[in-house]
Amino acid sequence: MPARAAPGISSGATSEIMTDPTPAPKRPVRPRRLALVAVAVLAGAILGYAGVYGIGGLMRNAGGDPACRPAVALASRIAPLAKGEVAAVTMATKPLRLPDLAFADAAGEPKKLSDWRGRTVLVNLWATWCVPCRKEMPALDGLQAKLGSQDFEVVAVNIDTRDLDKPSAFYREAGLNRLAFFSDSKAKVFQDLKAIGRALGMPTTVLVDGDGCEIASLAGPAEWASEDAVRLISAALAK
Repeated sequence: MPARAAPGISSGATSEIMTDPTPAPKRPVRPRRLALVAVAVLAGAILGYAGVYGIGGLMRNAGGDPACRPAVALASRIAPLAKGEVAAVTMATKPLRLPDLAFADAAGEPKKLSDWRGRTVLVNLWATWCVPCRKEMPALDGLQAKLGSQDFEVVAVNIDTRDLDKPSAFYREAGLNRLAFFSDSKAKVFQDLKAIGRALGMPTTVLVDGDGCEIASLAGPAEWASEDAVRLISAALAK
């Protein structure tokens, strides 16, 4: 005699329950959802970077600018000379091209870092409100007096944003007659260097080769007119 279905359940349903009693496994929704979120965040970060620096910048910064590898090789060669008064100088270990920093000269005419292409430049950012900066300026003036030439120049850029007559007055009071006067009253040069990790405080200094590539950098002051500094810079010029 055939088995009777339980009340309220059809015989077809009974057959289905008896032949497949194991419930279907649930899909792991949560891990998949987390993975999708992670991918979305990563994609957003990549697109954001590309939006700021461009796709070319994204590809270059993955391994640095290949055109700047000679500057890294030069930094490695002169690294043993970073001692004494310039022991805190950090030599470049990755090829890095600096942004084309924009500022003005003493007459208010626009200048850019690219105006010094073909020359080695010691870019220094300073301000009158920065005590270490003011103490360092005579040494930078002395370095310019010793090594300034068609191959090298100290480019000290003032970033005071208030009382814009104060920096030029400081030049006169300190007797800085070898350094050319440059300024950026919006302090954008600081932000541009900060964006590439080369401006953490004041003063900040970057030694740049004739192609606009970093050779070395320093966060803080140094005795740039000292024998140690002159020896280091001279070695960079003798490439």
